[in-house]
Order: sequence, then structure tokens, then C-alpha cells
Amino acid sequence: QPPTTVRPTRPRGAPEGGGGRAGMYGGGGYGRGRDREPRGGAEHLARIYGTEEDKVNCPFYLKIGACRHGDRCSRQHHRPPFSQTLLLQHIWQNPFSAAVLMGKDASQLDKKEVQQDFDCFYDEMFEELNKFGEIEDLQICQNLGDHMVGNLYVKYKDEEHAAAALQNLFGRFYAGTAIVCEYSPVTDFHEARCRQHDEGTCNRGGYCNFLHVLEPSDALKRDLEK
Repeated sequence: QPPTTVRPTRPRGAPEGGGGRAGMYGGGGYGRGRDREPRGGAEHLARIYGTEEDKVNCPFYLKIGACRHGDRCSRQHHRPPFSQTLLLQHIWQNPFSAAVLMGKDASQLDKKEVQQDFDCFYDEMFEELNKFGEIEDLQICQNLGDHMVGNLYVKYKDEEHAAAALQNLFGRFYAGTAIVCEYSPVTDFHEARCRQHDEGTCNRGGYCNFLHVLEPSDALKRDLEK
């Protein structure tokens, strides 16, 4: 005589088709619970990627291509294998930073003279970098933080142009200092720039972690657009 099959009883009030205990959490059977995106799933990770909620990837490195913690950062810095944007680290000799290091009041610098010197530097950089391809954007930050001081970002129209520039700049010097150049994850400078600084309301000063961009004069902009 074959053994008697005993069917498990369903607790009173429990829904049918739930797949046992797992069904209480939406993980068993073939019910709708299986279609729900679990916390930590692909959709959730995509939503928080590069934000403060992301505990794996450094949001500052993704937004500005630099991080004040450097290699000691507890989050990952994913250096892109290719990009339209290059970062030339600390290439501009920021007079504001030099004044601070010498214990001087940077606000006392002659702003007209600073602008003239900056225009010469900007023009020189644009002319040299434009040899490798069409430039979409050139941004130079005046931040004072060690990880950002004198940084120059150049975004090319095409990744191949950026690759050509990177190859040609390798091993070269500017003002007696070796050029340190790398691909940058920054492609949207609207997100990288400090909105409060652009509006003249940033209270963090030169140590803000978003880009405080020094703009070339209108006269130089017109010349470069010709």
C-alpha cells in the first residue's frame, strides 16, 4: 500500500499561491512579490550611483574628477579608460594660492593684473590644446584646496582628440614642472561648478569642493571665437 500523501495546511488568513514562508516577503512562488525590485538591486544602485547614498563610489571624484582624500578615500575612484575630458593637474600657478602660502592677504592682489596674467595663460593653453582637436570646453579652477589648486579641465568634441592630446602631453613640462595629465570622469561642468560661486554667494571660499572657475576676459573670449 503506497504511503499516504499529507498536504501541508495553510494557516488561516494566509494568501494562496504565496510559496510558503518566503511568500510573506515576496520572494517565493510566482506572485507579484517576485517582480518587486529588492533594495540593493540594479534599479536602486543606478538611482544612487554617484550620490551621497552611494557608499561604494566617491561622488566628488565622479563630479569633479578630484577628491580631497585622494588615495585614502574610503570610496572608490573609478578612473575612466577613455573620456572626452582631460585633467591637467595643478598646471596653473594660482596667485591666490601663492599669496596664502606666503601668509599674505589674497584679497589685496591687483585683480586687473591677475586677470591679465590669467588671460595670457588661458590663451597659451587654448592654442596648444586646440592642436589636437576641437575644444568644447576649457575650465580652470581657482580653488585653494590641495587637490584642486591650479587644475585645468579640457573637454574635446571627440574622445579620439582627447586621446591624441593625452599621448602628446605625456613627458612634457610647463613652467619647469612636469605635466600631470589624465582622463577625467567629468563631462557635465554644470554639475561640477559651484552654483553659489557663480552667483557670488558661496561662503566656503577657495576651499569649496566644487569648481570655482576663473573666466577669461570677454575680449579674449571674442578673439578665441573668431
